[in-house]
Amino acid sequence: MKHYLIRAGMSPFDNFTPAYEIVNNSIGSNVGNLVYAYSIFRTLTMDDVKLTPDYYKIEPKKADYINDTYDGYIIPLADAFRPKFASKLAKYTELINRLNIPVYVIGVGLSADFEPNLDEAYPFDEEVKAFVKAVLKKSSIIGVRGDITSRYLTKLGFKEGVDHIAIGCPSMYGFGRDLKVRETTITEQSLVTINNSPKSPDNVLDFIERSAKVFNNHYYIPQWLRELRMIYLGGPNLSKKRNFPANIEHSFYQENRVRYFTNVPTWLDFIGKADLSFGARLHGNIAAILAGTPSIIIPKDGRMRELVEYHNLNCVWPQQINEQTQILDIVEQSDFQKVAKSAPANFDRYIQFLEQNGLDHIYKENPNPTGTSFDQKIQSIDFLPSVKSFTKCTHGEMIDRWLQIVEEENKLEKTKSKVIQEELQNKIIQLNKKIKHQEGTLNRKSVKLALKTANIFSKK
Repeated sequence: MKHYLIRAGMSPFDNFTPAYEIVNNSIGSNVGNLVYAYSIFRTLTMDDVKLTPDYYKIEPKKADYINDTYDGYIIPLADAFRPKFASKLAKYTELINRLNIPVYVIGVGLSADFEPNLDEAYPFDEEVKAFVKAVLKKSSIIGVRGDITSRYLTKLGFKEGVDHIAIGCPSMYGFGRDLKVRETTITEQSLVTINNSPKSPDNVLDFIERSAKVFNNHYYIPQWLRELRMIYLGGPNLSKKRNFPANIEHSFYQENRVRYFTNVPTWLDFIGKADLSFGARLHGNIAAILAGTPSIIIPKDGRMRELVEYHNLNCVWPQQINEQTQILDIVEQSDFQKVAKSAPANFDRYIQFLEQNGLDHIYKENPNPTGTSFDQKIQSIDFLPSVKSFTKCTHGEMIDRWLQIVEEENKLEKTKSKVIQEELQNKIIQLNKKIKHQEGTLNRKSVKLALKTANIFSKK
């Protein structure tokens, strides 16, 4: 039985309440993180292979425990090459250097502008170099998200095809070699799902806002942790941008057109019934594709652009959007099947990457397996439904939600206190050992000094 530790905020089998996810941030601040974790779990989980989440804990001091407990450490990352993640990269490097088990980086990307200048130095270059060097001592090759990240690592001195290879996003391979996007007739009466990000430029935000009104049967699917807190508790409000659903007074919330999913199965089930998904979220639209729903993505930066280009996702570029752009015109011009045409070759490259690193997977006998042990376990779980908007709750439900948050916060504080106490106890134990060692050393020195002194006087 092989047992891997994997970087993830939760297992696909975890059925956490919204309150738990809010307080513990088990979605890594964005529920989209659950999609690629879900895919990796499904790809690697077999009867003799088990994956356990690290719940986003980076603990170099536990290296010995990890070495003794696990057969490898799987680290899927998103845009980890960015300033705010540099300290965590350094911590990962410290941990990896203490490990003697394999370490696999399955996807990592550079956070960059839409048109990045890769000739310039980034403030986190040294942390990235140290991290990559540490990983390459523990595995054959690193998987990066796309061409931009690949060129960035090449600039830092790592060889493409030897040290790193573009594999896209692992989420795209979670259900096999072939993607099946349905042919649908999209009209103003169609069921449509929408996703959005306040980081998109104003012309994109305006376009998404007005496009939603075209469809009578539309639903907004948020992804941010802060949006989960807002839909669950009624606040606090988000960005003050006029063209983004930043508070529960927005029509999406008031008309009960918001669906926040805290797990992947219910998300895929809902979005799989839609005729179209569009918006500015990467995994919001990848979830649609995995469920077979036509998708239009509007990439806002370099990290999204490289994945759109790698997977040949159906998109509209931000600079192509103006006040006259109409969503139904874009639908008419879209090739929803091009992602499926590129999928097999990308899948084969991903599998080659896994096998080069010695990782077994469910696709050896069948590139499109169903009814796996992972699937059977997922089907046995009664996952919680999407979170109902705070505006549609009774007073009793509102109070209950606040009480659940308080309860989870109290549990977290107790856990933190326990950890602090254990750390203090360990420090005291280590300090006592050090004192005893020093006392022993001092005693030996005292004896030697006394003997030496006695020897001098005896000669006199």
